[in-house]
Amino acid sequence: MNETPLRRHALWLVLLAAAGAFALTMGVRQTMGLFLSALNTSTALGIGSISLAFAFGQLWWGLTQPFAGAVADRIGTGRVVFLGVLLVAIGTLITPLMTSTAGLIFAIGMLAAGGAGMAGPSVLMAATTRLVPAEKRGLATGMVNAGGSFGQFAMAPIAVGLTAAVGWAGAMQWLGVLVLLALPAAWVLKGNSNAMAAASAAATGTKPLSARQAIGQALATPSYRYLSLGFLVCGFHVAFLATHLPGVVAACGLPAEVGGWALAMIGLFNIVGSLAMGWAVGRWRMKSLLSLVYATRGIAVLVFLLAPKTTAVMLVFAAVMGVTFLSTVPPTAGLVAKMFGPANMAMLFGIVMLAHQVGGFLGAFLGGYVFQATGTYDIVWYIDIALAAGAALVHLPIREARLARAKLVAA
Repeated sequence: MNETPLRRHALWLVLLAAAGAFALTMGVRQTMGLFLSALNTSTALGIGSISLAFAFGQLWWGLTQPFAGAVADRIGTGRVVFLGVLLVAIGTLITPLMTSTAGLIFAIGMLAAGGAGMAGPSVLMAATTRLVPAEKRGLATGMVNAGGSFGQFAMAPIAVGLTAAVGWAGAMQWLGVLVLLALPAAWVLKGNSNAMAAASAAATGTKPLSARQAIGQALATPSYRYLSLGFLVCGFHVAFLATHLPGVVAACGLPAEVGGWALAMIGLFNIVGSLAMGWAVGRWRMKSLLSLVYATRGIAVLVFLLAPKTTAVMLVFAAVMGVTFLSTVPPTAGLVAKMFGPANMAMLFGIVMLAHQVGGFLGAFLGGYVFQATGTYDIVWYIDIALAAGAALVHLPIREARLARAKLVAA
């Protein structure tokens, strides 16, 4: 059946709201690495201690998502997104006022990261899955993911420009104000998936799974565990780059502004990767696409280590990593939806995101710890390559099929 203009308008409004919210929350979070050196100079806490705050933020962002997803599945996405955006703004605004590791953990790690988790991919992807036709979910999630990438691309140079104009503290606080532009998305994305699932269950005479049953079934599924393990590796990769790429640039003896350009290149080319992956998930097996992405990352890091460290090499490396940076999200979310359906999608994808952020904690923390101990990031790069190879292999045994209804209903 052809779509009416009104239906097309509603579809684009949903995509704009979800992608825009993700752009603002992700953009602010992913530019925080630009302020790491300034925070260290201001607080004299040391790179290791400040990296701990960033690492805690990676972990807390993941910890909030299963719970935020479960709440969104029941009381509605809009309320969760609204509160999340407010927390990101407050955490970002007060970060320059913090002078201790505990204060930075509270502002960056709990408020800003927790709010970004509430208005993050598990909630936004689930809302998109619920509100768009099934045949367009792959492309839709790719577009939402591209929104997060655009946010990083746009926010990095904005942060650099604001820092030059008003100083690092003022720049960070202006970013906190900018994220409030995501608040209108809360109204567009209102509603919840469990209400839809309950209506469908009533029509078919079946009983929907409770949250506990859905979690138990997912954790008992080997393919879900493999998927979560691979996403843990993804978290290690992206958190290390987002937090320490400016430090890598400095360690290579390149100008500081190259760090901002490199982060912007990651965001720009992640738009390409996200849209391409959203298109590809409808044409090839999603587990094969994930294996390809992780293998590409490992090869890119190896080539980077062997290449001369020039500005051009750094930007090309950032572009290649950008193509793969968050392009794992559409096929990962697609596999969760394909295996378990839209009911409890936010919660189940949130658990996978939690695994991602456990890896993120390790990537952000080890980057700072290893550099402080050795003066280089080489050990972390070698770990990165080994993890990429493991992730490429762990996706191969995943069974890409919807579970039978008999398995979906608890005994």
